[in-house]
Amino acid sequence: MTKRRRVAVLMGGRSSEHEISLASARSVLEALDPERYETATVAIGRDGRWELGAGNDGRRTAAETLPVPVERAVPAALADVDVVLPILHGPFGEDGTVQGLLELAGVPYVGAGVAASALCMDKDLFKSVLRDHGIPVTRNITLRDGDEIQNPFGYPVFVKPARLGSSVGITKAHDDAELEAAVALARRHDDKVLVEEFVGGVEVECGVLGNRNPIASIPGEIVANAEWYDYSAKYDDGGMELVIPPRISEEQIARVQELSVRAFVATECEGMARADCFVRDDGEVLVNELNTIPGFTATSVYAKLFESSGVPYAELLDRLIDLALERHERRSRLLF
Repeated sequence: MTKRRRVAVLMGGRSSEHEISLASARSVLEALDPERYETATVAIGRDGRWELGAGNDGRRTAAETLPVPVERAVPAALADVDVVLPILHGPFGEDGTVQGLLELAGVPYVGAGVAASALCMDKDLFKSVLRDHGIPVTRNITLRDGDEIQNPFGYPVFVKPARLGSSVGITKAHDDAELEAAVALARRHDDKVLVEEFVGGVEVECGVLGNRNPIASIPGEIVANAEWYDYSAKYDDGGMELVIPPRISEEQIARVQELSVRAFVATECEGMARADCFVRDDGEVLVNELNTIPGFTATSVYAKLFESSGVPYAELLDRLIDLALERHERRSRLLF
């Protein structure tokens, strides 16, 4: 009998997306074949405390609570597994911080590395890199701490924290008063704020999977049952519809896939990412964001896109684990 792989699932986290992470992690634990994988959980509380446990059912048994800042016991415990699945969303999980810890521990982990995670989390820097690679992005200006509020795009505009996810702290502003309130809200979450042009057209998302030769999923069209794709539209029952394939031309579908893969490569992502794009009314495709740890339940957009592309959820997890191990083996041969 083949030895089971030991997998640690990181879940929870300090960000406002804590509960979403727990839901994603529960779905992952249920989908990992217990005949192939021996699982353990690492639950990170909103206060940053780490709790180690075990069990495919996600329950944390015989847990040990670890203090903050992280002590050497944490990387030691993580190093005792074959691969780590960091199912964390937002700051302190998707931004390169946990990835750096795992690099120090010398353990393989699923998803983007330190630099790619930090880059894609910062929407300002992300767009700068894509523009440098000739990839069209939505226009924005960046307001840093102390900058006067500006809006060269007219109304409406979107205002968002530079380094947050799941539409937290984002506002669609329709006039000067709403813009001022929107910037104040965004600055509660980040000291760098984006004012971003409104793009009329179709919102499309595309999954990317791979290391050196990434592939794109069939894209899906996001139909929000609200004025825009806000937090409740993303996570409440009936908040959105996902139309696969999107109601755009074959040429535009191919363009979405091309730009999604190009953005993935340009930012040096590995493993997985979900590209969020717009197809404008004039037909041009723009990349807006790359999410390096997208929502990961079996019914999340990323999983649904790949299921429609012929990669069911359990196989998707298998592939991601294989990709993590392949990258670790490749990088272990480098001299430092």
